[in-house]
This record gives sequence, structure tokens and C-alpha cells, in this order.
Amino acid sequence: MRPLPMPFNELITPANCALALIDFQPAMFQGVQSHDRKVIMDNVQILARAAKLFKVPTILTTVAKDSFSGPFMPEVTDDVFPGEPVIDRTSINSWLNADFRKAVANTGRKRFVVAGLWTGACVNFPTLDMLREGYEVTVVTDACGDTSTEAHERAVQRMVQAGAVPMTTLQFMFELQQDWARSGTYEGVMDILRALTPYGIQVRFSKWALGEHASEAG
Repeated sequence: MRPLPMPFNELITPANCALALIDFQPAMFQGVQSHDRKVIMDNVQILARAAKLFKVPTILTTVAKDSFSGPFMPEVTDDVFPGEPVIDRTSINSWLNADFRKAVANTGRKRFVVAGLWTGACVNFPTLDMLREGYEVTVVTDACGDTSTEAHERAVQRMVQAGAVPMTTLQFMFELQQDWARSGTYEGVMDILRALTPYGIQVRFSKWALGEHASEAG
């Protein structure tokens, strides 16, 4: 008998979740019409950098890397997780790949945060299978994309109806941080905001106006 999952009103923490990033590859990006592709690229980097900062176990996977789709975006594999393995598959559904399933099990986590391209296939399929296997799945909807807005939205609806929960990229990072007084990760979060979000403009301005001591921790 599988253990009951944690309730979704329990916030994610660095100790209770893992992250799976699926198929952020050139060929997959080319088909995205539901979102601004640059926004997705920035959001994936935020997820990856936040996961590394908070030591959240992270799985990277590609489909047909050498024969069709190209490599996982180097802003993640080279700049954030150099040397980390990237699981390459032939299956659209990551869950059909034994190495992916093993990597999921090896994290020791039952709560997974998932983002990928495309929402209706490479995110939807493993999400449904992982839910059936007793995992909790939270889908970062603004770090996913599909061939049309409708394709993305219908996929999100289907996953939510199946038991997945949607969240956004910054929600993921802020939920891990929780309190600006957590000094061990505060500057890392600020660095991510400065580099990859519009709010970084405010962060830079506050430092200019109030000095380097300016801090949301008070």
C-alpha cells in the first residue's frame, strides 16, 4: 500500500521536493507558439539556478539529442549543472525510460516540480504516470510551452484534473526562500532576480538609492 502523499497546502521546501527539467532543446523550442520563447528560457534558468542554490535534487533529460532535437540548453547544462548527467531518451514520455525512473527514485523524494517542452506531451505524459505511481507533481506552467496557447492550456487543465498542481517560476524560488532573513540564500536569490527578471531593476535601484546595505530582510 502506497503512503499517502503530503497535502498540497504544505509548501515545498528544499528538503521535500525534487525538480525535473524536460526537453529544453532547440528543436522543441522551435515549435513553441504559446509563450515568448525567451521568457521560457529565462524561467528555466531561474528554476535551475534556484534548485542549485537550495540544493534541490534536479533531473535533466532530453529526447533524441543527437539525431533530431539537439542538446539541452547550455545555459543550464554548462552554466548551472556542469558535469551533471543528462538522460537522453527515444520515448516522448520520460516515464517510459528506465534511467529516468531510476533517477526519480534515487532522489528519495515523492514531491516533484516539473517543467518542459511541450506541455501536452513531454510534460503531460510523465506527469500523469507519476501521479498514478503515487508521486505529487507540481507543474511550473510559465516554464512550459506548446505549439499553441490552446494546446498548452488544455494540457494544464488535464494535469490539474488528474491531481497535479500548477505554480509559476518565481513562486518556486520564493517558496524555497520563505523569509528574506534567511541570509544563507538571500544574496543568491537576489542575484537570480537581478540577472533574469524585471524585478531585478528594482533590486539594482534599491542598492543604488539606499546603498549596499539595502535588504528586504530589513
